[in-house]
Amino acid sequence: MKKMTLLYFLFLSFVVSATDYNVLDFGAKADGITKDTKAIQKAIDTCSKNGGGNVVIPSGKTIVIGTIYMKDFVTLHIQNGAVLLGSPNIEDYTTDTHKNMYKNEKHMDRCLIFARNAKSFGITGFGTIDGNGYFKNFNNKIGRPMLIRFMNSNNIHLKDVTLKNSAAWTSAWLYCNDILVDGIKIISRVNNNGDGLDFDGCTNVRVSNSSFDTSDDSICIQASLKEKPSKNIVVTNCTFTSKWAGMRIGLLSRGDIESIAVTNCTFHDIEDAGLKIQLNEGGEMKNMSFSNLIMKSVPRPIFMTFAQQRACVDAPKEMYPMKAMHHFIFDGIIVDNSALNKDSAIFITGMPNNDITDIQLNNIQMIVAGGGTIADAKKTNFKEYTLEVLDGWWPEFHLVGTLPAYGIFARHVQGLSVDNFEIKTIGKDHRYPIVFDDVKDGTIVSATSNYKKITKAKYIN
Repeated sequence: MKKMTLLYFLFLSFVVSATDYNVLDFGAKADGITKDTKAIQKAIDTCSKNGGGNVVIPSGKTIVIGTIYMKDFVTLHIQNGAVLLGSPNIEDYTTDTHKNMYKNEKHMDRCLIFARNAKSFGITGFGTIDGNGYFKNFNNKIGRPMLIRFMNSNNIHLKDVTLKNSAAWTSAWLYCNDILVDGIKIISRVNNNGDGLDFDGCTNVRVSNSSFDTSDDSICIQASLKEKPSKNIVVTNCTFTSKWAGMRIGLLSRGDIESIAVTNCTFHDIEDAGLKIQLNEGGEMKNMSFSNLIMKSVPRPIFMTFAQQRACVDAPKEMYPMKAMHHFIFDGIIVDNSALNKDSAIFITGMPNNDITDIQLNNIQMIVAGGGTIADAKKTNFKEYTLEVLDGWWPEFHLVGTLPAYGIFARHVQGLSVDNFEIKTIGKDHRYPIVFDDVKDGTIVSATSNYKKITKAKYIN
């Protein structure tokens, strides 16, 4: 009986190991110098052809590659202590990996790991994918490859790995469905446009337990094609620090973006905005909830714009009609901007005759530095985010500049409710805590500034 049991476990061990494809067995030198692209691709192709399994990058090895292609039923497993290192030579990155969907950014068309029309595949393990994307290797003239681009693919998992040093975006997910990202770390600071996760026209996405340190937006949710919405996306238990935004939703917005939930996250040392929500290419944006968030040194905790601008590389010359941006709840947010300058308010703006509608700001605590002047408080004229004013670029905060409010400034909004809002200033500030400009049906249920009750907003129009 004992002999039979031993044979059974040996058989099981053989079956399990038979699904592992160690890249060393396919000719990879793994010396950190030799380009092992062909060996890695052969292992992936063989694994997929045989029905799937794990392509293993073994511990203690550094393997240099150019572009590789993920296939059906393959899990690229990078063991703890292993490094998959991008080649420093742009010629090792192929040109058949689709393109970046933003205008004027062809230099980011190539990528290191690509998948098209693939199903049930993933990247796992506690090892590292290093894009080797330093300025000495890549720039706008030479080209700056992304680390990962997956397109028209389904059932994808990305777990536990560290992704670092991309020459451009860390990842672009185009028109994919059923995505799980869990326990990853992204460090992308060695070059420009170091986005973390960019989901474009994706559905059923879950991102959790991950950390981001990026030179551009840490997570983006967008829709570059009218027929490919982004929807049913959950982000939870993550930490963000960024040279630009923690999370950007929109900008690329030809398609609809809806049903987004972000919860239990921290944002710190963000240089632009915590939540940057921007509709401008003719899609509809709706039904989003943001809750249980902590932000420290985040100049604009919430920055929302409804504007007009062409962002997509395939956008037609004629401008899109403006549709609708509606139903957003922000609940349970703590903001400590005591170490920043006076430009650190919540800023929400639509356009004349194109309101953002149905917004709730509930249970929010803010500490700000103060410093607003009497002249700042009297400011009533602001540039609108029209096509003419934007002049080909994005609707950024600097076009408006210092606001007449140190807490909340909203304009061109219909249906805005503020409940249990507390704000404190470290220094004296001559501005108003809450200012409304062309806000219809704005309600302050409960709010205080430096412990004094706020009964109504200051209306300037």
